Amino acid sequence: MIEELIALAKQFRDEAEKVEAMGLSVAEVAFYDARANNQSAHDLMCDEVLMKMARELAEKLRGNLSIDWQYKENVRARLRTMIKALLERYKYPPDQEAAAIELVLQQTEMISEEWSSEDLGSIGGSGSGVVGVKR
Repeated sequence: MIEELIALAKQFRDEAEKVEAMGLSVAEVAFYDARANNQSAHDLMCDEVLMKMARELAEKLRGNLSIDWQYKENVRARLRTMIKALLERYKYPPDQEAAAIELVLQQTEMISEEWSSEDLGSIGGSGSGVVGVKR
């Protein structure tokens, strides 16, 4: 039991060091991990390309969200198209493309709450709206 806890702590420390060395935000790391977990993508694409994709994906998604976007199928369809175009531009292997798109949308649902909280904090809670999330 103790050995398992030590191994788990080492794994967390190694992961934290990796994230710090990569210089990615929490959202970018989530998108990076989703792309890198596809073995064929990892075999064909270097870490630098996967990191660049993650940064661009986070930036594009953050800039294209609207209020209640996760409940609006037309917005989700537009985001799927945008994600697919980005994956194709970087020559992401097509074998897992559909799963990757859905995973990115799921991650975006979780991360968008964090983005909204950050944005509200950055405007001092003035009630003027959410920066970074379109109305």
